[in-house]
Amino acid sequence: MKRFWSLLLAGSLVLFLLAGCGTTSPSSKADDSQTQKETLSVYASFYPMYDFAAKIGGDKVSVVNMVPAGSEPHDWEPTAADITGLEKAAVFIYNGAGMEHWAEDVLESLQNKDLVVVEASKGLTLREGHHHEHEGEEEAHADAAADEHSDEEEKYDPHVWLSPLNAKAEMENIKNAFVQADPDNKDYYEANYAKYAADLDVLDKEFKDTLTPLPNKDIIVAHQAFGYLCAAYGLNQVGIEGLSPDSEPDPARVAEIIEFAKEHKVRVIFFEELVSPKVAETIAKAIDARTDVLSPIEGLSDEQRAAGGDYFSVMRQNLENLKTALQ
Repeated sequence: MKRFWSLLLAGSLVLFLLAGCGTTSPSSKADDSQTQKETLSVYASFYPMYDFAAKIGGDKVSVVNMVPAGSEPHDWEPTAADITGLEKAAVFIYNGAGMEHWAEDVLESLQNKDLVVVEASKGLTLREGHHHEHEGEEEAHADAAADEHSDEEEKYDPHVWLSPLNAKAEMENIKNAFVQADPDNKDYYEANYAKYAADLDVLDKEFKDTLTPLPNKDIIVAHQAFGYLCAAYGLNQVGIEGLSPDSEPDPARVAEIIEFAKEHKVRVIFFEELVSPKVAETIAKAIDARTDVLSPIEGLSDEQRAAGGDYFSVMRQNLENLKTALQ
C-alpha cells in the first residue's frame, strides 16, 4: 500500500492547491452548480459497476469508470486524480467481496462526508475462495492457503456479477443508492431498474434453456472467475489460475489440467481478453483442442467497445461460446 499512500498525499496536495487558487469566476461557479444539478456525479470501481450504473442512472447521472480500458482490475489501484474525483462525487459504487482491495483504505481517507457509498454485492451469498472445483483438486493444491494472495481480500470469490440474477441484485443496490442521493428522480431510477431487471430475468432463462440440455459440463478457464455462473447453470469450472489472474501456473498445475482435459474430453480451453492466452494455448496444443474467449466482463476489449458492447452482449457471446464448447 506504499503506492496508495503516496498517491493519497499527492491527491491531498492537489486538493489544497485547488482550494487555494481562488481563480474561479462567479459565473463559472454558477455553471458548475447547474451541471451538478443536472446530473449526479458517480464513480464506479470497474466496468460492470460502470455499466450497471449507466443503465440505472441513464441521463440523470454522469459515470466515471475508474479502471482504464484494457487494464486488468484485480491489482489496479486508484491514482491521485481518482481520489480528487471521489472528493467531489455524489455516489461511489464498488463490487466488494474483496474485488477492490484498495476500497476500504480509500474510503477511510476521504473528506467527502456526503458521498453515498454502495457495495453492490451486499446481501448476496458469497462463494468461498481458495478452492478448485473438480475431484482431486483439493489435495493437489493443499498449499493454496500459503499463496501470497491468501489474505482477506481473497476469502471470497468476488465475481458475483457473472450470474444474471446476482447482477440484478447488484443493480437494485445501485438503484437504491441513486434514490438516496437524488430522491427527486426516484421514479426514473425505479423505472430503469424494472426494465433491466426484466432483461436479466430473460438472460437467466436463456442460459438455463441453452446449457441444461448440453451433454458436457466441464470448462477449463483462465482464472477461477466463473464459480457463480457455473453454480447457477450446473457447470464445473477448472481454473488454470486462482481467483486472481496475476500469476502463471507451475508445470505441475499445467500437467494436472492437461490430464483432466484428456480424461473429460474437453475440446476448448477458454482464455480472457485482458490476460495473456499463452498458457491456454499451450494446454490446447497438448490435447489437440482449440482456444476461445470466455469473458469475466472485468473490462471490454477494443473490439467490444467499438461495437457498442455491454454486459448483455458479452454475456450472450459467453453463452454462445459455452454452447459451442459443450455440445
